[in-house]
Amino acid sequence: MANNNIGPRRLVVGAHYGLRDWMAQRVTAIIMGLYTLILLLCFLTGSRFSYEGWAGLFAHQWFKIATFVTFLSLFYHAWVGMRNILMDYVTKSVALRLVLQVATIAWLIGCAGWAAQIIWRA
Repeated sequence: MANNNIGPRRLVVGAHYGLRDWMAQRVTAIIMGLYTLILLLCFLTGSRFSYEGWAGLFAHQWFKIATFVTFLSLFYHAWVGMRNILMDYVTKSVALRLVLQVATIAWLIGCAGWAAQIIWRA
């Protein structure tokens, strides 16, 4: 009997990130798109295009939360993309790939902390 890799008995290897990554990229893109539409709507319907007008918009707690959720979506979207690029194209050295992935994670966590500090500063 021939050994084939078709059907339920096929040999499946790899990290199995495909569907989860695809879904994460779509969901985070939808969140960023919705936030962009909200921001555009606020911009087009607002009468004050000054610092005070934008500060008033960001004074609402719901808008701060929406902004931070959008930033978190952006950072996760970037992580999925960078991880896939590093795993597929950058290097075959596991040690170097790990260093680059840890550096990417540290950078994105730092950006998330900085975003929170900017959004909720007094």
